[in-house]
Amino acid sequence: MDTFRIRKISAEDDAPASSIIKKVLTEYGLNREGFAFVDAELEALSKHYIAPRALYFVAEVNGVIVGGAGFGPLLGEDAKTAELKKMYLVKEGRGLGIGAGLMREILTHAAGGGYARIYLETMPEMTDAIRLYEKSGFQAISEPMGNTGHHGCQAFFVKTL
Repeated sequence: MDTFRIRKISAEDDAPASSIIKKVLTEYGLNREGFAFVDAELEALSKHYIAPRALYFVAEVNGVIVGGAGFGPLLGEDAKTAELKKMYLVKEGRGLGIGAGLMREILTHAAGGGYARIYLETMPEMTDAIRLYEKSGFQAISEPMGNTGHHGCQAFFVKTL
């Protein structure tokens, strides 16, 4: 059985983490304007996610990074609202419990960073991710919150921490 480990991102992880995000977005046809694919922070995630108000975690299987997830302040909202950001796993990393492990880290650290709620946005076709979000206690909402810059997203969720 494959074993996985979740840890905070380091500068050496920036390139593989960025590559994974772009690969998964391309897999779903979201490699364009309106989605995380064009975010400037992709090239240096470790510099943009600074504790305690923001963190990014990578997940490794047998020492190879297969995905990651982060959180930070939701722009355009109050200081108590975080955003779940850039949660992506390559196909080989799915179905191993890694998503649930990343989610536990995110929720624990976001609450510890002083947030009262956490928001996310995604696409309806990302059904496995949506199933994880719902299992983790996220509730669907009808309108986007804040100003993420991801105007292409069509599914919105929030969870009280």
